[in-house]
Amino acid sequence: KKLSCVFYPKRNEIIQPAKGFVYFTRVYIIQVSVGSHQWTVKHRYSDFHDLHEKLVSEKKIDKNLLPPKKMIGKNSKSLVEKRQKELEVYLQTLLVKFPVTAPKVLSHFLHFDLYEINGITAALAEDLFHRGEQLLMAGEVFTIRPLQLYAVTQQLLQGKPTCANGDAKTDLGHILDFTCRLKYLKVSGTGGPFGTSNIQEHLLPFDLSIFKSLHQIEISHCGGKLIKGLTSCKHALATMSVRFSATSMKEILVPEASEFDQWEPEGETSSRPVTAVIPTWRTLTTLDMSHNSISQIDDSVKLIPKIEFLDLSHNGVSLVENLQHLYNLVHLDLSYNKLTSLEGVHTKLGNIKTLNLAGNHLERLCGLNKLYSLVNLDLSNNKIDQIDEVKNIGNLPCLEKVVLSSNPLSIIPDYRTKVLAQFGDRASEVCLDNIVTTEKELDTVEVLKAIQKAKEVKYKLSNSDKKISEDSRLTAASSKSNCSSLTVRPSSPSLPRPVSSSQGNHVCIVLLLFPINQWIGGWGRDAWKASSLNKVHCCDFCKISRAFLVHSARIKF
Repeated sequence: KKLSCVFYPKRNEIIQPAKGFVYFTRVYIIQVSVGSHQWTVKHRYSDFHDLHEKLVSEKKIDKNLLPPKKMIGKNSKSLVEKRQKELEVYLQTLLVKFPVTAPKVLSHFLHFDLYEINGITAALAEDLFHRGEQLLMAGEVFTIRPLQLYAVTQQLLQGKPTCANGDAKTDLGHILDFTCRLKYLKVSGTGGPFGTSNIQEHLLPFDLSIFKSLHQIEISHCGGKLIKGLTSCKHALATMSVRFSATSMKEILVPEASEFDQWEPEGETSSRPVTAVIPTWRTLTTLDMSHNSISQIDDSVKLIPKIEFLDLSHNGVSLVENLQHLYNLVHLDLSYNKLTSLEGVHTKLGNIKTLNLAGNHLERLCGLNKLYSLVNLDLSNNKIDQIDEVKNIGNLPCLEKVVLSSNPLSIIPDYRTKVLAQFGDRASEVCLDNIVTTEKELDTVEVLKAIQKAKEVKYKLSNSDKKISEDSRLTAASSKSNCSSLTVRPSSPSLPRPVSSSQGNHVCIVLLLFPINQWIGGWGRDAWKASSLNKVHCCDFCKISRAFLVHSARIKF
């Protein structure tokens, strides 16, 4: 270990409220280097003095090793520089004297318990010696830093004795015993350098295989690709959260996939050659991988078939895919991603009940119209600007809560009542934007529904009139063609000639080989309507003894 002592030129101001005056004191900066790791510690001369007294008492070191205290001229520049060098020599001498493991008092003085491997593991072991059983009995979540896990991993790799300093309380065995029985773990790192050091915790590798009984784990601000042994928890883990740590789902769910070209989940048959069969996460029902840098939902989700709650919010996902493998999925959070389309999403989310799509780039909702089991839907902070898009979710039979706030359509006048009207008779059952629907809004909805029905009836009548007019035109054209062919001399004396009406309309009588009831129910009815609409007076009907009707009209104005 290399130490360097650097003089801190600024004076600290310390106020004594009882006496009402300020005095100044010198602070020395100790920069400690262990390998590539460095950190700084601040101490006054009095701290050195206290350290020395304890070492003399506990370790019997030389009393004269520490530079003496000066009363006269102690703030002069020359004295400060001299003392700085003497204190540095003092610390180097102590480290030479204790080359394997520093005494506890020295370890705390130099913050070895925070930044150095041996000091970290010793402090952790002693802590678990005192309260490990209590934590296990209470079933509490145990929080540990990535740096601590890194230290334990390195200690195990070095193969050194579990109790190097002879203190049974700091035996590494206390850590291993605790981790074997722990059920709830939280690994929490930092986004930048840890403390006063240059240590970046998300760059530290560590092994989780020492945890044999985990039911729940939370990981944040770690390096996803540097985490080893997580898959050893597959047999018991029910809840897992990995945040601010991963660049893909695969590096967490199936890290061994990088070693094989083709792999398949255990129990799944494949027609292609397979180089590895990967066991599934049989007990995992809740997975939170929010706030990562995940760009796609890859095929690693096939390894989590029992998942019920999946959170992928605050990532970079642009397409909903591969979720058809999650038959038990009921809660999905894809908020604050990069989704632009929901086309065909119902084929991948058949049993979904809660769906959060807030904060995406959605303009249309056409992919949601077949999610018949959906109960809660959040579409806030998107780009939906048309009320008609709500029709895609208006007929979902189980939908109870809808959030559409912070969309362009939310600034439309009477936005709430217009949206609620799209749910028809279920408007009273729907809670919009987390606000309970009022009776006044329901009354307005009923008015809007009546207006809408009137518009629909009018539209249908308009289309019906257009159809009748078109049928009349076609009938008239057909009649004209038939009559033209019949104005020639009849080939049989049984066929009558055309007769002129007094209004100038020409009427032709033609024998039709249809029974009366068939004529009335079919072509005849349409022809009769057509002739009525065109003000044609049919002047002649022939009664045929075999109940056949003869009729046709040719209109000429």
